[in-house]
Amino acid sequence: MDEAFGEIGGFGKDLRRATLRLSLVYWACMFVADSILGHFINIDALESAPLKFVLFGLSALMTYAMSLLLFRLRSHSFMHKALLCFAMTAVAAPVFTAIDFFNYMLCQYPEPVRFDPLYSGYTLLEGASMLFGWSCLFVALLYNFEVRDRERRLAEVREEALTAQMRALRYQVNPHFLFNTLNSIAGLIEEGAATRAERMVLSLSAFLRTTLALDPLHDLPLGEELQLQQDYLAIERERYSDRMDFMVDAPDDVRKALVPSLILQPLIENAIKHGVGQSHAHTQISIRAERQGERLSVTVDNSVQRCAPGAAPAAGLGIGLRNVAERIRMRFGEAGALRIDTTQATRFRVELTLPWRTP
Repeated sequence: MDEAFGEIGGFGKDLRRATLRLSLVYWACMFVADSILGHFINIDALESAPLKFVLFGLSALMTYAMSLLLFRLRSHSFMHKALLCFAMTAVAAPVFTAIDFFNYMLCQYPEPVRFDPLYSGYTLLEGASMLFGWSCLFVALLYNFEVRDRERRLAEVREEALTAQMRALRYQVNPHFLFNTLNSIAGLIEEGAATRAERMVLSLSAFLRTTLALDPLHDLPLGEELQLQQDYLAIERERYSDRMDFMVDAPDDVRKALVPSLILQPLIENAIKHGVGQSHAHTQISIRAERQGERLSVTVDNSVQRCAPGAAPAAGLGIGLRNVAERIRMRFGEAGALRIDTTQATRFRVELTLPWRTP
């Protein structure tokens, strides 16, 4: 029987332990309840205790066997389980009555014992109620464990999906960014601007090395995240040296706050793509971080090309911003948020709000 409960690993083992504990508590309560009821019909509790101990002990074995059968048929519908409980009770209740009768005969031996249909009928009803009550309790216990097991598995699947998503972000390097950067380096070499080309290569190398070395499942101080984004922006500034600049404003104490690794990368890429890439005017990208009570606020602000008269500004979240919003939601729930401000026609502002945490 134990092997049957253990056939599905931890779930079965935990259920077996819970079944044994519940059986002990259940039949102990039945023992006490039957002794109290026997007192009102002039049955001495101490004299009848050995009989009840044997009767309820064997009944516990019967209910364990009933539980084993219900466990084996756990995949069946609730109606099938209910009918099975009735059927097992119909079979086990006469056995309960017979055990009680033969137990009494052994105690009275060698005195003859006359079969009392009325007493046996009461015993049959008592046994049926106890056995059926146990069946209902076990079905409820079984459903409880199945729900908990499904919740655990769902949580594991969600965790695996989040881990996969975060690892994918770790290796997410925009191929257009690499292609354009390498082309820019080649162009600088052809123009004889070796110093700028060297700076660009070193910045690209530092950025890629740091990105690949990061563990996406661990947080890092905001200062390190900002330094990584400054490396990225330094590369882009070499490409757009005539029309791009950036500024980082974060106090030293705020730089110690913990943030998910690479959480700012999609925001910076978005500012480059839709700010610098779509405008011929000079574009400034600003990154500001501050503490607001028990929250950390990080904003990325960039200038954008003014919309034509009558044209509506772009609405909604891009893929990168949706990715950030989803990461924040899954990690912090309602404690974190991503907000976009497009109230100014020439500015695009994204604000991250995270719980304040330090190492």
